[in-house]
Amino acid sequence: MLSKVTLLLFFSILLLAGESSVAQDSPPVQVQTQPPQANGDWAQWRGPNRDGILPGSQLPDSLADDKLKKVWSFPMGPSYSGPLVVGERVYVTETKDKRFEVVKALDRKTGRQVWSTQWEGSLKVPFFAASNGSWIRATPAYDDGRLYVAGMRDVLVCLNAADGKEIWKVDFPKQTGSPDPSFGFVCSPLIDGNDLYVQAGGALSKVDKNTGKIIWQALQDGGGMNGSAFSSPVIATLAGKRQVIVQTRTDICGVELESGNTLWLQPVKTFRGMNILTPTIWNDNVFTSTYGGSTQLINVSSSIEAPSNKGSFSTVQKWSAPVEGYMSSPVIVNGHSYLHLRNQRFACFDLSTGTERWRSKPFGKYASLIASGDKILALDQKGELLLIRANPEKFELMDRRKVGDDSWAHVAVSGQQIFVRNLNEVVMFQWGDQ
Repeated sequence: MLSKVTLLLFFSILLLAGESSVAQDSPPVQVQTQPPQANGDWAQWRGPNRDGILPGSQLPDSLADDKLKKVWSFPMGPSYSGPLVVGERVYVTETKDKRFEVVKALDRKTGRQVWSTQWEGSLKVPFFAASNGSWIRATPAYDDGRLYVAGMRDVLVCLNAADGKEIWKVDFPKQTGSPDPSFGFVCSPLIDGNDLYVQAGGALSKVDKNTGKIIWQALQDGGGMNGSAFSSPVIATLAGKRQVIVQTRTDICGVELESGNTLWLQPVKTFRGMNILTPTIWNDNVFTSTYGGSTQLINVSSSIEAPSNKGSFSTVQKWSAPVEGYMSSPVIVNGHSYLHLRNQRFACFDLSTGTERWRSKPFGKYASLIASGDKILALDQKGELLLIRANPEKFELMDRRKVGDDSWAHVAVSGQQIFVRNLNEVVMFQWGDQ
């Protein structure tokens, strides 16, 4: 006769065998994960290299309905954040009920919502800026399975990209004593290794991307009426030194990555600190154009060119043209800058001489630009996609197509797909066979 212990052991084995059989016969549990970042992803402000340039030839030849097909659209509340496209996900933001800031992940193929998260954090801009809305502005950044989102009240939120759960949050006004920004958090976060750089808290701030700890603040401007500066930083090597280049409300500066020390500084005239576009690098030069100022090229040099890079830096304005930029950041193709101006026209400048090669008729108030090969894709504020030849000899409009009504967010391209964020929706278009 079997003992009770033996019987219990026998039935336990049978139970485990049954569970194993069920596990093999049942479909696997679907665990929501975020695929690793790939070269073709649009994971930050202005794309892979933060300069609006796609390598090779990655833009369509035509914008016609039968060539560039609308695949899906997803209705959303207002936002000026450009969409991010990483793997099979599209990340977008909105302001809801004038109270909440919302981040959503959409399925790239279908446009269906995967997850949504929100926090209280809206802000009403001054009456004279009301035409540009009181909704979230900055384009987030994606890196290593995380999203970094800038909320209007100078709040930086880190989310798990797989499920939208909050990992950490930095409230700059609370932590640094800076005032709420009158026009909202405009600067788009920049990721470099384990570090994040952003203009927030009335300064250029370096933050540990893993913990949210503020490592240093530089170029403090005290916040004031305008709050933190509007331009987004870039990292580049100038005069042999890798550094973060940032345009404050009054200057363009090179800042040492480790210490936050200012390497060089060049005053830039502008109206009421409205330095908005992102500085664009060409060789050892920085190109910019300002509202109430001029279009100019600034050269950065060092007195010591040894690999140690410990020489002193100096700047000189190589040329200046009496032409005003506004919000649109330029693209540089073959030594020429293609720029959308305050007067709503596109213009082309020869960077070596400062010669204006041409100027177009007026379009909308803003345009986001992407260049690839000899083509430029522009999303006009009026909701038109424009395909422009990167031709320094003349303004050459190859094609145009109406895709929305109010489009202030930066257009995104990934693979053979274009993602347009209009004020009330996000739309995906596709050409070719992807």
